[in-house]
Amino acid sequence: MIREAKEWLDRRTHLRPRLAVVLGSGLQAFARELEDRVEIPYGEIPHWPCSTVEGHAGVLAVGGLGGLQVAALCGRAHLYEGYTPAEVVFGVRVMGLWGVRGMVFTNAAGGINLSYARGALVLIADHLNLQGSNPLAGPGGEGLGPRFPDMSEAYPLRYREIARQVAAEEGIAVSEGVYAAMLGPSFETPAEIRYLRAIGADLVGMSTVPEVIAANQMGIRVLGISCVTNMAAGILPQKLSHQEVLETGEMVRGTLVRYLKALLPRLEV
Repeated sequence: MIREAKEWLDRRTHLRPRLAVVLGSGLQAFARELEDRVEIPYGEIPHWPCSTVEGHAGVLAVGGLGGLQVAALCGRAHLYEGYTPAEVVFGVRVMGLWGVRGMVFTNAAGGINLSYARGALVLIADHLNLQGSNPLAGPGGEGLGPRFPDMSEAYPLRYREIARQVAAEEGIAVSEGVYAAMLGPSFETPAEIRYLRAIGADLVGMSTVPEVIAANQMGIRVLGISCVTNMAAGILPQKLSHQEVLETGEMVRGTLVRYLKALLPRLEV
């Protein structure tokens, strides 16, 4: 199925991106910056899962950025939507077969680290997989990479160094932190947030980790960027909502677009 989708894209466009970016909840304005872009709804690509979540457009955009060919995955599938781990990472695997060698994963996340504020951009230095599944479990795969991939540097230091340098040049404040992936779709309880802080999490969300695992298996270099769209449960005396996630995504849209436009051409692929 992965190869069928890749071959369909080969026929659909002559573009062959080496770099891709996955745009999470409310963070998809960047795709409009691509020059001469081709936009393909996920529903048209064979076997590609469609997102059912508000704020996820469900479109693959391919175009130019400063002489670089880039694929932008506008929206993603989540385990909490009922998709299997293999379906959640389907897009990553298609991109890998298509020739993509570097991927930037963005997401909306709850802030656990008290030094973060709403709207902060955080580079993911490492993750905690607490979703109860792994996309590599099951049959050995289709020649997509090693059965037991090393995850000691899932988010390569070199990519994070470049990201920090570009942020400094652009006058954009970024932090680094550990991202904890939960199944969702309910937000976490205050007790769960205290637990996550105790085990080393700075951020919490419901995505990204399965995709990063699949990318590492395929030898794709990864950069993760979380947008702190809300402070996690129990930190502030207020309720959590998906609407706040979307509103914060809108608030940081300009900054994130400017950052990605400066950053992507600098990544080595």
